[in-house]
Amino acid sequence: MDRWSEARAKDWWTARPWVCGINFLPSTAVNFIEMWHPETFDPATIDRELGWAAGIGFSAIRVNLPFHGWLHDRDGLLDRLDRVMGIAAHHGLDTVPCLFDDCGFGGAEPVWGPQADPVPGVHNSRAVASPGRALVISGDKDAELEAYVRDVVRSFRTDPRVLFWDLYNEPGNRMDFAGADYGSFDSALGDHALTLMENCFAWARAEDPAAPLTVAAWTTPLPGDDAHPYQTEIDRSALLHSDIITFHAYWDSRRVAQFIDYLEVLDRPILCTEWMARAVDSRISDQLALFHARDVGCFQWGLVKGRTQTWLPWPDDLVRAHGGQPDRATWFHDLLHPDGSPYDPDEVATIRGLAGPSTARRRRAPGA
Repeated sequence: MDRWSEARAKDWWTARPWVCGINFLPSTAVNFIEMWHPETFDPATIDRELGWAAGIGFSAIRVNLPFHGWLHDRDGLLDRLDRVMGIAAHHGLDTVPCLFDDCGFGGAEPVWGPQADPVPGVHNSRAVASPGRALVISGDKDAELEAYVRDVVRSFRTDPRVLFWDLYNEPGNRMDFAGADYGSFDSALGDHALTLMENCFAWARAEDPAAPLTVAAWTTPLPGDDAHPYQTEIDRSALLHSDIITFHAYWDSRRVAQFIDYLEVLDRPILCTEWMARAVDSRISDQLALFHARDVGCFQWGLVKGRTQTWLPWPDDLVRAHGGQPDRATWFHDLLHPDGSPYDPDEVATIRGLAGPSTARRRRAPGA
């Protein structure tokens, strides 16, 4: 199977409402292994929190899957994915499954089993990668990685609940919040991640899924390098292989608008699959309107304050590198308190106004 044509991608995009979604873990999960493990899978909380999301006006969720869950409990993992997509669909939400992820911010390799409690005061302190950075580099389970990708895609190949397939989250990302390593890209990990990412596209395409494939360009440039975004080989390859264009941007609206300008030349639908971090001025108050006006889909990070502790800030140096000022008094990510009440009612009102049921199909006219 070949990459989708621009025409097919545009037809896919114009056939649906503007997409406004969230990156979702239930508040009871410290990471994605805890979300999907049979002993800690929490459908009641997932149902309650996705109901809140739908009530606000969101239309989709993006969720990461653990390779080790498939390796140790294949049938159980696929059943739980089916259940989560069913819960989401019941609330009118589409699902974006993400198959791999290099964001092991907690510093430990993934282990299928009980997860440690969060480290007090540390953002996303138990985040683990999938399949794990060590496996990406070693290649010890390459045959199993191929089998995993093909099996998951084949199992839901024509499922209308799948909005699109996000094959690999931030390939090559080596940040370690617990170990105070904030370098964003690791060339040794990146070389192997590039190979795995390109293999993922081939493996997934071989299963002929009905939904498009993508990997986000995520190494957005620091201030002063506005003219040269997406210069890593991984990002260039991701943009050239993806059916639809996705990117990550924890930046202010001015810089995000520049990224959109750059990506529009690819002449495909564009979605920002990670954004919203108040301390670096990535805010709902102005940026959601930007995405809506430019007809760019978006998935903000976080819904309910919980065990990931993503309401806490990134490390101070990383916040400053993104043009922000460290501020522990203001929530970094997340939208709701554990009882469902909003952290900032004005943010919820903005989402409802732009993405709620009465406006969900209001799209920018071509050329507007």
